[in-house]
Amino acid sequence: MAPKGSERVVKKVVAENRKARFNYEILDTYEAGLVLTGTEVKSLRDGKANIAESYASDEDGEIWLINSYLPEYLQGNRFNHDTRRRRKLLLSRREIHRLRIGVNREGMTLVPLKIYFNEKGRAKMELALAKGKKLHDKRETEKERDWNRQKGRLLKDRG
Repeated sequence: MAPKGSERVVKKVVAENRKARFNYEILDTYEAGLVLTGTEVKSLRDGKANIAESYASDEDGEIWLINSYLPEYLQGNRFNHDTRRRRKLLLSRREIHRLRIGVNREGMTLVPLKIYFNEKGRAKMELALAKGKKLHDKRETEKERDWNRQKGRLLKDRG
């Protein structure tokens, strides 16, 4: 039996929004559950979801995931789901309140970062409260990334 401190959380990442960290400055992240139908879960397990163009919005005190793409499940016949339907995100009341304040008062955006299955097999989403980057900020991020890559190569060559 492994010691208590060495337990490792295993997450099976299904979809990731890789451009989000380049286009937005991530200020805070939240873990949200997803309300899905049976064929959506099976489609997610196949690993063909896309959240690159999706976003979350606050409507009537609830947070909804909009424009995410979960392809139809091939064996789903007439019980299949709509591929781009709005999906409800499950958050606590306090988290929803914090997100609403960030979006409404401070002009931030709710950006989905990744969808994954946790250790219990439940579909979860990592949702970020983010602020959009300007063009010069994006250039600065790119310069920093290139410099770190070049620095790593130089250190590797020297030994």
